[in-house]
Amino acid sequence: TSRMLIIASFLSKEIEILETEQTIKGRIQSQVEKNQREYYLTEQIKAIQKELGRDDNSLEVSKLKEKSKTLGLSTEAKEKVEKELKRLEQMPPLSSEAVISKHYIDWILSLPWNNESKDSISIEKAEIILEKNHSGLKKAKERIIEFLAAKKYSGASEKAPIICLVGPPGVGKTSLASAIAECLGREFVRISLGGIRDEAEIRGHRRTYIGALPGKIIQAMKKAKTINPVILLDEIDKISKDLHGDPASALLEVLDPEQNKSFVDHFLEVEYDLSKVMFITTANIYDTISYPLLDRMEIISLSGYTDREKAEIATKFLIPKKLKEFRLKNAQIKIAKEVLELIISDYTKEAGVRQLERIIAKLMRKSIQDLLKDKDLKSVTVTAERVKEWLGNAKYKKSALDPKKDTIGIVTGLAWTEVGGDILEIETNIVPGKGNLSLTGQLGEVMQESAQAALTYIRYKAEKLGVKSSFTSTKDIHIHLPEGATPKDGPSAGIAMCTAVVSALTKNPVNLKIAMTGEITLRGRVLAVGGLKEKLLAAKRYGMERVIVPKENKEDIDEALNDMGKDFDLKLIYADSMDDVLRIALENNPFKKRPIAKAVKRPRKKKTN
Repeated sequence: TSRMLIIASFLSKEIEILETEQTIKGRIQSQVEKNQREYYLTEQIKAIQKELGRDDNSLEVSKLKEKSKTLGLSTEAKEKVEKELKRLEQMPPLSSEAVISKHYIDWILSLPWNNESKDSISIEKAEIILEKNHSGLKKAKERIIEFLAAKKYSGASEKAPIICLVGPPGVGKTSLASAIAECLGREFVRISLGGIRDEAEIRGHRRTYIGALPGKIIQAMKKAKTINPVILLDEIDKISKDLHGDPASALLEVLDPEQNKSFVDHFLEVEYDLSKVMFITTANIYDTISYPLLDRMEIISLSGYTDREKAEIATKFLIPKKLKEFRLKNAQIKIAKEVLELIISDYTKEAGVRQLERIIAKLMRKSIQDLLKDKDLKSVTVTAERVKEWLGNAKYKKSALDPKKDTIGIVTGLAWTEVGGDILEIETNIVPGKGNLSLTGQLGEVMQESAQAALTYIRYKAEKLGVKSSFTSTKDIHIHLPEGATPKDGPSAGIAMCTAVVSALTKNPVNLKIAMTGEITLRGRVLAVGGLKEKLLAAKRYGMERVIVPKENKEDIDEALNDMGKDFDLKLIYADSMDDVLRIALENNPFKKRPIAKAVKRPRKKKTN
C-alpha cells in the first residue's frame, strides 16, 4: 500500500508539470496565432489598399512613426502622437478626419523639442556689433552688455530676463533686438502684436474649428527650429481686446519664467517648454500696457536722438545704405554736413530717423535723374538751393516767439510727445467778467486741473503779487494753447500757465528766451516731471537761452546732459517753488512791494422825506 501511495504522489506531480507545460504551450500558440492573424490581416489590408491605390498612406504613417522616435518628444506628446497615428492608420487617407489628424501630427513633429543652439557670448564682439549697428543709445547698450556679461559668467541658460525696449518710433528698437540675437548667436524671430485682439492669436485655436492653427508663439518656435531662440514681441502696447478674450492676459503665462516651462497651446493640447526662450518686447509708451504684464518685464527706455546724433546716423548708416540700394558710388552724390543739418531741422520732425531716411532716398532719386539727363555729369552735390527745389519750402519752421510782440501773458512751455520734444506757446488774456476760467486748445483733464491749481496759488499769493483780491469776481481769465487740433495733457505745463496768468494780471512782461516745465501745487511747490531730455532738446532747437526745470529732476537732468554731450550749452535754472519761477521768468520782480489801490468807502447820505 505504501508503495502505491508513493507512486500516486509521483504521478500527481508529473501530471501537474504536464498541465503547466500544456498551459504555457497553449498560451504561446494562441499568441503566435494572434500575431500570425494580425500579420495576415495587416498584409491583407496592405494588399487591398495597394489594389485601391492607397499604399502611400501606410508608408507615410510608418515614416511619421520613425520620425517621432528620433525627436525626443515629451511623454505626453509621445502618447498623443501614437494615439493619433493609430487613428490615422484606420482612416481613409482622403477623409476630413484623416487630414485634421495628419495636420496635428505634422505640427507636433515640426517643433523643436531638444535642438538647442549653443550661445557664443563674447563681450568684445557684442560691443562691436552694437556700435556697428547703432549710434547713441548709450544707456540701452550698457544694459545689454551687463546682461550678456552676467550670462557668460554664470552660464545660466534658463530664466532670462524679459526686456522691454520703450521709445519713440524710428529709434532702433527692433534692430537692437536683432543685434542682441546676433551677439548671442541665436535664431531671431519677430512677432508683430499690433492690432491683435483675439486670445487665440497667442494660444491657438482648438482643433474642433475648421482651419485651426497653433498660436503665434508656437508658430515662432517652428520657424526658429531651436528651443532657445530670441523672440521679439513687437508693439506690445498696441494690443487690444474684445469679446474673444484678452491677448495681454494670455501673454502673462508666456512672459513668466516660472510658468512658461509648461505652456499649453489650445491646438497642441500638450505642454511645451518655453523657459529657454529669450523674449524681448518693444513699445512706444508703456501707459497702455496692463500692470501685471508690465511687472514681468524689465524696462529699458530709449530716448529720441539729438540733431547731432541724427546727422551722425545719416553719415554713418543711412547714406551708405541708400548708396548701396541704388548702386551708386560715394563720389557720385555728395551731401554736406550743413545740408544734412538743414534737412534735419527744417524737413523732419521726429524722435527717430525714418523721415530722414525717406528724404535722403528722395534726394538720391532726384540726383539719379540729373545724372541720367546729363551724360557728362559725373557727380551731384546736394546744396541748400537744390534741397529747396526738390523738397519744397521748409515744412517745420521753428515758430519761436517774436521778440517785437507784446509778451505780457505769453509763456513758452515744454512738452513731450511720441515723436520727441516740442514747445507750447501758452497765451493768457484777462477781460472784464465774473471770475470765470476758460481753457481752450483741447486740454486734457490733468492739464485743466493744473490750471485750477495755478489759479488757487495766485489767489493765495494775491497780496504779495500786488493783485487785487477781487480779480476772481471782476475778471475772466482765458488760457489758450495754440494748435487746437492737437490734444494736450499732463501736469508739466503747470508752472508755465501760472506764470502766464500772473504776467497778464500784473502787466509784467515775460522773458521770451526762457522756457519752463514743471508741475505746480496749491502752495506753489514745483514738482518733478518726465521726458526732460526731449524737452531740453526742443528748447535748444527753438533757440531758447535758459530753461527753468524742477529741482527734484536734477539727477535725471545730469544723466540726460551726459547723453547729450558737451555741445549742449543751454543754461538750466533749478526751481523748487513758484516764487523762484516768477522772479526769474518775469522781467520785473513781482514780489516788490507796490501800492494796491483800495476802494474808499464813502458815507451814505441819509434819505430825507
